[in-house]
Formats: sequence, C-alpha cells, structure tokens
Amino acid sequence: MGILKGLFGKGNNNEKGKKEAKVAPWLPLGSIEQLEVIKEGSKLRPQVIFKHSTTCGISRMVMNRFNEGYDISKDRLDLHYLDLHQYRTVSNEISNMFGVVHESPQLLVIKNGTVVAHGSHGAITQMDLKKYI
Repeated sequence: MGILKGLFGKGNNNEKGKKEAKVAPWLPLGSIEQLEVIKEGSKLRPQVIFKHSTTCGISRMVMNRFNEGYDISKDRLDLHYLDLHQYRTVSNEISNMFGVVHESPQLLVIKNGTVVAHGSHGAITQMDLKKYI
C-alpha cells in the first residue's frame, strides 16, 4: 500500500498541498458589558467589531477574505468578533449604542467612543483599516 501512495501521491499524506488558513487576532465579543469596555478602549486605540452570521455563506466568504487580507499587528487595534446568532442582544445594543443600522456581515471601526467607519458585505474587504490607526 505504501508503494501505491508513493506512485500516485494520494492518501492521508496530502498535507503538503494544503495552505494553512490565515486568521486575524480575534477577540470574542459575547456580552453587552464588553461594549462599554470597547467604547472606553477606543480612546486609546481603534476598536473594530465584525458582526458575523454563522449560517450565511456570504458572511463566511467575507470573513475568509478579511482573514486572508488582514495584516495589522495586534498592538495597533483591537479586533472583536460577534456571532450574531449566539449574541443577538449584543448586536442590537451595538446598533443602539453607536447609532448604526444593523447589517450582516458588518464591520464597524470605533475611535474616541464613536463609529468612524462601517461597511457591510463586499465593502468590508475594501475598507482600509490602517487609515484609522
């Protein structure tokens, strides 16, 4: 069997061809209390919230593209991930607190306690987060 694997290059040893997925340094967002911490933290450095629908293919595609293109070090901004289905009340409070209409997927950039930029769907991957640092 080892000879066949060597000849055809298939089998369980196909790890060489796989590309390791790049993942941004996400901080989980799961409580309304965290929003006040994020708001205060935005006075020191930008805070970014990614609202993600775990059941939506478009949201998953945007998340993957965002992860692939993310190239900002952890000490420059804080990147928060919100699972919309698990924490819908937190999503609702984000809309109330920051005055931004809910969309999914959605990315919000918060500086000095206010949303300075936000985008949804394909516009998320077009946002240049570096200009908010």
